Parts: sequence; C-alpha cells; structure tokens
Amino acid sequence: MQLTLDGDVVRAGSRARERFYDSRGYGHARNGDLDLAPVEAAHLCYRGDIDAVDGMAVDELLASGAVSAMEFLVYKDLRDRGFYLTPAREGWVDDPAGADFVVYPRGKGPWDDEVAYRVTVVGERDDVPAASLGDCVLAVVDEESELTYLDTSRRTVEGTSAAEVPEVHGTLLSERVLCWEPPEALYQQAFYGQQLDEDAVQLSLVEAAYLAREGTLTVDGGETAVVERGRDVEGDRFDRRLRVYAALRDAGVVPKTGFKFGADFRTYADVESVEDLGHSELLVRVLPASHAFEPRDLALDVRLAHGVRKTMVFALVGDGVEWVQVERLTP
Repeated sequence: MQLTLDGDVVRAGSRARERFYDSRGYGHARNGDLDLAPVEAAHLCYRGDIDAVDGMAVDELLASGAVSAMEFLVYKDLRDRGFYLTPAREGWVDDPAGADFVVYPRGKGPWDDEVAYRVTVVGERDDVPAASLGDCVLAVVDEESELTYLDTSRRTVEGTSAAEVPEVHGTLLSERVLCWEPPEALYQQAFYGQQLDEDAVQLSLVEAAYLAREGTLTVDGGETAVVERGRDVEGDRFDRRLRVYAALRDAGVVPKTGFKFGADFRTYADVESVEDLGHSELLVRVLPASHAFEPRDLALDVRLAHGVRKTMVFALVGDGVEWVQVERLTP
C-alpha cells in the first residue's frame, strides 16, 4: 500500500478505507478514498500496520516536523485506552475550533453522531488563555512525556443562601470593618464576617463593600470609603473580587475567604445557620478574562481542590463574570 504525504494530509487510497476507516475509525473518507492526518499515519506506522509514508518510517516521520510529537503521544495514549478519535479539522468534524482531537465514546467512532471529549494538546510550559477553556479537555504533556488530562467546562453557580439582614453600623479600620452589637442574623444566618464575641462581628473589606452597596451597612464615608480602602490595599484586584463576591451573593451562594486553600473564596450553596454548616463546595480563584494559565498552576489548583474535597472554579472577570470549572479526568 502506497501512502503519500500531500501537504498536511496523507493520501491512502481506496484500499485503506475498509481496512483503517470502516473497521477502526482512522482518517476521513473522501469520494471512496481515505485521507489520513499525519498523526494517524504515524500511529499506523508505529503499530506496524503500514511500513512507511513517502518512504519515511515512524521515527523519520516524527523527526520530519509533519507530526507534532506531543499530539502523537496524546493520540497514542487515547488509542491505547480504547478510544477512536479524529483530528479536529475543517470538514472532518463539526465545530473543529479550539480542539486538536474529537474523541468518541468507547464502542463508537466518526460514523456515529456522539462525542465524548474535545481535546486540546498543550505542553507543560505553554500558555493557556483562560478564554479558551470551558468546552475542552486539556491534555498536558510534561517534560517526561507523562500525560495529565484536565476537564474544563462552563458552569452555573447558584444556591439557596439568602437570609435577610437588618441594618448594621460599622467602623472602618485599616483592612476590615468592625460592627458592634450587630443583629444576630448578620453572622448566624447570613454568615457575614467573623464573630469576635457575642457583641462584635468583624467584616472583610469585600463583605463590607457589598453590604454598603446593598444599603445594609452604614459606615463613615459609605461604600465609597470602603471601596477606596480596598483599592489601597489590593489595587485593581479588589474590584474584581468585589464583582465576583457580589455575583456569588446575588446567586444565593455564601463566599468566605479561601486563603487557607490558596484561593480567593470558598463557597457554601445552602446556608441556613452557621450552627448547621456543612463543608464548602467550591474553591474560587478570581482572574481577569485576559489571563493566561501555566498548566503547572492549573494542575496545582485542581489537585489541591480535589485533596480537600472541593471543586476548582475560576471566575473570569470581563464584561461579566464567567465561571470555568476544571477537574482531573481519567478518560
């Protein structure tokens, strides 16, 4: 069987269609013939199903630059796990943008109208734009060619925590607001602040700014004074955190500091009383929508969240707030 490299396509001819596409899901059927992506042809060479492409064995094909070594490693791994997959090319799959491979459920292939994963391949030192996440699985190839799969998805954040809080007065200190003799509901039902004793609750600046905006908290200088203090302490980051805090509260979710977990917030979706408080569900890190991740940082955040039985969510702040959930995946 003669296979020829024609630009970024390997022409395999009609004999290859029955052998490789119809039975094993390789390539793209075209007018009775079969076209292969170079990574598919390299895998067939690796397996010994074909001898060469334009006289190149698998080592020469990989060294030629026609095939990305990282894509080959991911393709081989997913094939070894029992999946059929297709390179995400225009005309080969629906909606190829933002993915390198479309992976089908086990037992299905490119002739079925069902997709298990859309996979994007990155190296451990590549930048990953935050805006590109949310509808793909990142296949991260590290320097030792080990693979880590991270499932990313857009999600809705919502809860039932919506206790009414009577008006309260506070005193603005350096990086917090102190409320003397606050209503019990402030901490006990709505879970704002930290109770110092029965007569005082301490609010963070982001909590105080939100309550002042809602008209619940009165403080000298009002909301403006609290926000300006927050900007003095954190710069632009304070405004992003306040927007996310407000979005969470408005969605019925209680955000509390996530400092001990290396995040901006941990969240509680269904708070009725602090006396009957369950575990927090999410760790939220607040980032500008223009942020680019390093895969190592993503892996670290996800591993930490999993280790404390929480889910990692990134709040991307642009014109609005977008929630991107990232979890480890074993395909």
